Amino acid sequence: MTSVRLPLETWGRRLLADAQAWADRSRWRRHAFEFLWFGLKQGWACLFGGLMLALILGTFLVWPILWPDGPAPVSRYDFLVVGALVIQAGMLAFKLESWDEARVIFLFHVAGTIMELFKTAHGSWIYPEDSILRIGAVPLFSGFMYAAVGSYITRVQRIFHIRVRAYPPLWTTWVLAAAIYVNFFAHHWLPDVRIALFIATALLFARGWFFFTADRRRRSMPLLLGYFLVALFIWFAENLGTLGRAWVYPGQEAGWEMVSLAKLGSWFLLMIISIVMVSWVHPPETEPRADGS
Repeated sequence: MTSVRLPLETWGRRLLADAQAWADRSRWRRHAFEFLWFGLKQGWACLFGGLMLALILGTFLVWPILWPDGPAPVSRYDFLVVGALVIQAGMLAFKLESWDEARVIFLFHVAGTIMELFKTAHGSWIYPEDSILRIGAVPLFSGFMYAAVGSYITRVQRIFHIRVRAYPPLWTTWVLAAAIYVNFFAHHWLPDVRIALFIATALLFARGWFFFTADRRRRSMPLLLGYFLVALFIWFAENLGTLGRAWVYPGQEAGWEMVSLAKLGSWFLLMIISIVMVSWVHPPETEPRADGS
């Protein structure tokens, strides 16, 4: 009997169909399968950030083992720069990101590097290791951490087919994002107005919902809740990044401790900037209602 080898795509679709058939046998299986599929898609959406975090933790563990008695021939930070460039090139080569998405991600890189230069100069955090590929006190790999956020936002919208309802007028979001970005700098000399920014964010987005598909059924969630959950996830990732000594906050010089929960608010505001930056290239699409409106 001659066996026929199915193409990978066909095999994958058949496997998915079999899994869905198994899940349809009971309600709890459907929910469990949908939750699993949601997690897998989320992991796929944050591929760039996940690989960067793996590089940070991997090099933190491996570098002291490979060179226990002296400096490494290649700085760990410089290796991270090269690794980030390889990841970005690979995602473009394998069409995991489009060139339009890459241009948005580049904007994240630039905006993030500018913020890094300012914040490190004011002692908000430091990069404790030496490197060659750096601008001042900021190693170049740091910009790729912001680019990872941009990569996630652009990819998650496509992977989950995200649409929105009651999204605020775009110009109001641009004004809000500009105010948030300026406050990240200005609060070093002027009063910190982040409370007012939180209130403005709530007023703008409180009525908004986004719709997504994890498996086969459209689901919905308030925009503000979605933004908060992504910010929380980034805060967890930041704890792993500081555990890997990619950067260090005041109080972590002598040893690692959990990043302050106050940083969660900063990441929430950064999420607003990130969403707005992506909307410049990919304006939010409206979820149609049941009556087609």
